[in-house]
Amino acid sequence: MASTLTGVPPAVQPAAGHPAPDPLLDPDPAVAAEHAATESLLRCWARETAAERPDGDLLRIPVLGGAAELSAPVRHWSACGWHRFGPAAVSTGTAGHPVDAVTVAALVAGATGRPEPGQLADLTARVADSVGRTAEILTHRRTISAAPADPFLRAEQSLLLGHPLHPTPKSRDGLGPAQSAAYSPELHGSFRLHWWAAHRSLLAGDSAAGTPVERLTAELYGRTPPAGTAVLPLHPWQARELALRPAVAELLELGLLTDLGQHGEPWHPTSSVRTVCRPGTPWMLKLSLGLRITNSRRENLRKELHRGAEVHRLLEAGLSDRWKAAHPGFDIVRDPAWIGVDHPALADPNGLDTVLRQMPFGPADRALCVAGLVAEQPIGRLDSQLSDIIGELAARTGRSTPTVATEWFLRYLDAVVLPILWLDGQAGIALEAHQQNSLVLLDTLGWPTGGRYRDNQGYYFRASHADRLRALLPNLGEHSDTFVPDPVADERFAYYLGINHVLGLIGAFGSQGLADEQLLLAALRRFLAGPAATATGSGLPAHLLDAPTLRCKANLLTRLHGLDELVGPVETQSVYVEIDNPVARA
Repeated sequence: MASTLTGVPPAVQPAAGHPAPDPLLDPDPAVAAEHAATESLLRCWARETAAERPDGDLLRIPVLGGAAELSAPVRHWSACGWHRFGPAAVSTGTAGHPVDAVTVAALVAGATGRPEPGQLADLTARVADSVGRTAEILTHRRTISAAPADPFLRAEQSLLLGHPLHPTPKSRDGLGPAQSAAYSPELHGSFRLHWWAAHRSLLAGDSAAGTPVERLTAELYGRTPPAGTAVLPLHPWQARELALRPAVAELLELGLLTDLGQHGEPWHPTSSVRTVCRPGTPWMLKLSLGLRITNSRRENLRKELHRGAEVHRLLEAGLSDRWKAAHPGFDIVRDPAWIGVDHPALADPNGLDTVLRQMPFGPADRALCVAGLVAEQPIGRLDSQLSDIIGELAARTGRSTPTVATEWFLRYLDAVVLPILWLDGQAGIALEAHQQNSLVLLDTLGWPTGGRYRDNQGYYFRASHADRLRALLPNLGEHSDTFVPDPVADERFAYYLGINHVLGLIGAFGSQGLADEQLLLAALRRFLAGPAATATGSGLPAHLLDAPTLRCKANLLTRLHGLDELVGPVETQSVYVEIDNPVARA
């Protein structure tokens, strides 16, 4: 369904001679949060219905079967999907009436598909939850300016508005207000880990780190575990919820599990909420957390635990040396160890399993989560860490902001994107390298010099490379369920690296007024036709250059269908739609 534009209706038209203020900077955090949610919903609708660029200055969406019209002023139309809109209004005639995000959610859901009543109720409830949490975040950030000194943690806690193309980016079902303050990265939360002891007859785990995993967790615990046990680090919310599960309660009653309570120094939630870090500690912990965050309950699946350890072993078997010879500035943040329990009464996931992730960054490193780097910060002015970096470089060099932004983007492609394409083409491993899973390393001036990938969920081993990969590590994929048909890897890789990551970065440059998106798309085309194609062997560059449309994850439709993206076959975990390819059209 194509959108059209006409003049702005009186209800939302700015006064003559005065530019409309940015709604995200409204002094009332609740109003700003409503607008952020509305923008995300309208972006989802535009992407998932293949809406064309409007002809004028107003987006118009027929809703309620054509009986009404939802409209919003267009502040910026992005070739890559990061549109900016003014306040939304609905009308049945000439007058427009302002509407809140929950109403927008119900209207665009009906205009996107035909949701069942239960699906619509679930969506609107989660939009309301997301709006409320965003308002809480903005209230906190506008009154408390203190930020962590550690640059890694500061970037991890910068996603104030969440995914710009998700209908419920801050939904956290089941988290109460006091818990939210402690467990939310955007609120600078921190908490002590909750520890349980597991009898060694239940112990499950693996370590490719050179030290048994139970010794690693004992070192983090800092006390001598009870005799005959190993200690399990748990999220405090998870520990309370687990104790209510009949199978776990019985193991506690039998003494096979022992609740040791909260202990130790505070840990800090990162952008995923459940992965926590403590500056100065050599390990991060990817905890199981039964909250439904955005689309999924975040409890560790056993296949993901095996996957992290086997990727570490695969890299150490010689693949890392080849990769670093070509791209010394890039690596994978390793997940070489995990610990949990096994018992016939427990399902998978059982909620008790924890990943130990190596912490490779020190206080002198500028390793920034890409999603946090580009995230809009509506605090006094609408900026981002990206805009701050580009502005500082422009001031230092005396060059224009668009010129610096273009050079920064080209350096980024070489430092971060090229190594990921190499791993796909040369090794047959496609990474789920969306922006939250990707880190960029910056030099002291702010130029990209390298990158890291993280996430034990997001590996796609191509079936066509199975023999060569298993020659490096026999039995690879036996327990991790990581091999997929090449067409599935192609689709996921094109979305996560091509659309979410690279086009999302271009969209951020454009929507934040740092560079012209068409100029950056042209630069991307030159990159894809040059080293990306000739030096990597990946099929993605040619696909992005030539395909008229791309398969794209549809977050609104995925949410409407109630899909948990961590459950079931990888081919059916999400809804995908066709969108126009802006790279081919550049």
